[in-house]
Amino acid sequence: MSGMRRLNAFSYPRPALSRRRFIQGSAAVMAGLAAANCRQNLSGPPSGGGNDGTLHIYTWANYTDDGLSQAFTEKTGIPVVVDIFDSNESMLTKMQAGGGGAYSIIYPSDYMVSEMTELNLLTELDQSRITGLENLKAKWVNPAYDPNNAHSIPFCWGTTGLVYNRKASPGAPVDWDFLWENQAALARRVTLIDDMRETLGATLKSLGYSYNTNNPAEIEAAYKWLLELRPAIAAFKTTGFESELLGGDLSVSMAYSSDAIALALEDDNLEYIIPASGSSLWTDTLAIPATAPNVEAAYQWMNFILDPEVARAAVERLLFATANQAAFDRLPPDIQNNKGLYPPEEVLVKSEGIVAVDEVSTALFDKFWTQVTSA
Repeated sequence: MSGMRRLNAFSYPRPALSRRRFIQGSAAVMAGLAAANCRQNLSGPPSGGGNDGTLHIYTWANYTDDGLSQAFTEKTGIPVVVDIFDSNESMLTKMQAGGGGAYSIIYPSDYMVSEMTELNLLTELDQSRITGLENLKAKWVNPAYDPNNAHSIPFCWGTTGLVYNRKASPGAPVDWDFLWENQAALARRVTLIDDMRETLGATLKSLGYSYNTNNPAEIEAAYKWLLELRPAIAAFKTTGFESELLGGDLSVSMAYSSDAIALALEDDNLEYIIPASGSSLWTDTLAIPATAPNVEAAYQWMNFILDPEVARAAVERLLFATANQAAFDRLPPDIQNNKGLYPPEEVLVKSEGIVAVDEVSTALFDKFWTQVTSA
């Protein structure tokens, strides 16, 4: 690669502290707050159904930190416990197995909001109890996945792409087909996201099809194409690939933009690209399970997160793209102009949001995903 950077690759300002060190010290940001009230784990729903006065949250990694949870507790007196999921499907499985009675706030992605609404797993929101909806960016005032935000509040958005290590990769990726074209050199040095719709969707995109196709032949073609790549894939991971990529044991990882950009701040050899043919354009939301044990606390969390100053501070610490226009307007220019977090229109126009597909297509996605991940 020459000194010229490609149009779909972005550089990011490096802070004096690495992101990990910064987050480890993030409790100090909220001066005067008490010891941590936030506990993050992967152990599953709390015993006792979560009906203990605590706000139990089920979310993606890196969407909360101790500073955020402590500030909420300081304001409301409500302690917070955070559990982490790594895919929409694993979250849905837990909700269907009774997890909806353990958590009062969950963070489903756009298409999963649609699916969970159809399954009657989400509370229809009483918007008279929510303050700050006027702060949303125009695009999320009436989203297609949840008209009028009837069951969810948009939290953040982003793209899905490839983050690679220049020292370990056989070249610089430009599009999804880089993985197939360099399969021999990448053998067992690639990770893909452990998410059925994201990874099969990217494979569909690499073949020129839509993420949201209901054409059985196209879905099967994507399965066969992904199966060809299977020998090169070290693992399907949404998180947990970071240290291997930093160390050069992995060459390329498929990742969400917010995670990839944060990781790129760790090492100048890492770079995130949005594939030239397009990517998924996702939105992650806040929602209240239909059987949530602490609905009042859930509404208080929504109002807290919608506060522009709270959202601004969280974005500056955690580096995600906010759906809150008032918060965006308060961000420093280096974040507002970060084209990885906020891609230009010529990138966005090639991307598409993932939406729920019909029942036959869902069954095919499930079938082929199980086959390819167990191969």
